[in-house]
Amino acid sequence: MRKRSITLKGHRTSIALEAEFWDVLDAMASADKRTLPALIDSIDRNRLKQSPPPGLASAIRVYILKRLQTS
Repeated sequence: MRKRSITLKGHRTSIALEAEFWDVLDAMASADKRTLPALIDSIDRNRLKQSPPPGLASAIRVYILKRLQTS
C-alpha cells in the first residue's frame, strides 16, 4: 500500500492504494489531460451521490475497474 495526500474541497486527505492502482490512476489523469487531484475530485463527487457512499479508496478502485472494462 502506498499513501498519498491530496486536497479535496479545501481539506487535506490521505488515500491508501496499492502501487498498481496509483500507476493506472496517474496514467488515466494524464490521458484525460487533467491533474490527479482533479480526477480524484471527480470520483469523489460521484461517490457522494451514492447511498450510502463507499469509502474513497474503494470508489477509486471501482472507477478504475469500470473504466478499464469499457476501454
